[in-house]
Amino acid sequence: MRLEKLPPANRDRIGATPERIETPMSNDTMTKVFGGSPLAVLGRLILVSILVGVILSALGLDPRDILRSLERLIRSVWDMGFEAFWWLWRYLLLGAVVVVPIWIVLRLVNAPRGK
Repeated sequence: MRLEKLPPANRDRIGATPERIETPMSNDTMTKVFGGSPLAVLGRLILVSILVGVILSALGLDPRDILRSLERLIRSVWDMGFEAFWWLWRYLLLGAVVVVPIWIVLRLVNAPRGK
């Protein structure tokens, strides 16, 4: 803690802090390099790797053949997208077969009549 940051009333009670001796590979350096203690970082990496592995496995990816698995994933998403388009198009046509003729009849019935 630096004395300059302390309020004036507290500067008198706290003495100067001793200088820190830096070693070539101190814990602070390891913490800065790894972003935390190495054991905690390793534990987080293991948990995140398992979570991502489960998600990628659910998507059909295989670590032994990652390129072929990615190609298969992209192809299935592409096909699924067009299946959804054709599904939507089918329902649009089915509904239009009923809606458009009724709309035309209603427009003709409600059309203004001339003399």
